[in-house]
Amino acid sequence: MTPDEFWAILHAMPEPMPVFFRLYYNEDGTPIHYTMEDLPGTYIDIDAKTYASASLNVRVQDGKLIQLANKTITKKLVPGDTGTPCYPDNVAIVVAESESHQRWKLKTYETD
Repeated sequence: MTPDEFWAILHAMPEPMPVFFRLYYNEDGTPIHYTMEDLPGTYIDIDAKTYASASLNVRVQDGKLIQLANKTITKKLVPGDTGTPCYPDNVAIVVAESESHQRWKLKTYETD
């Protein structure tokens, strides 16, 4: 390869895609995940430092990222109307819709 061919190939390369950082979040403002992809859902654009920290101790309010005070976040399965149908006495046993079942949802508790 000649130097002229090398430079011709180099100049023919497409421009790199712009780099962006996003935080996708739920309706209540709790973070779902940090990403550099364009995915469906509700998100806000964030800076590289926020992306690198990937803190889950934040909430989105009115399109702005709010840092929460240090809290203990606990998640627990509780009976609910949505989710996978399970045996009424054992959440580990999945059953068919037609059988007697209990659905479970994940509830988040936050304490100071």
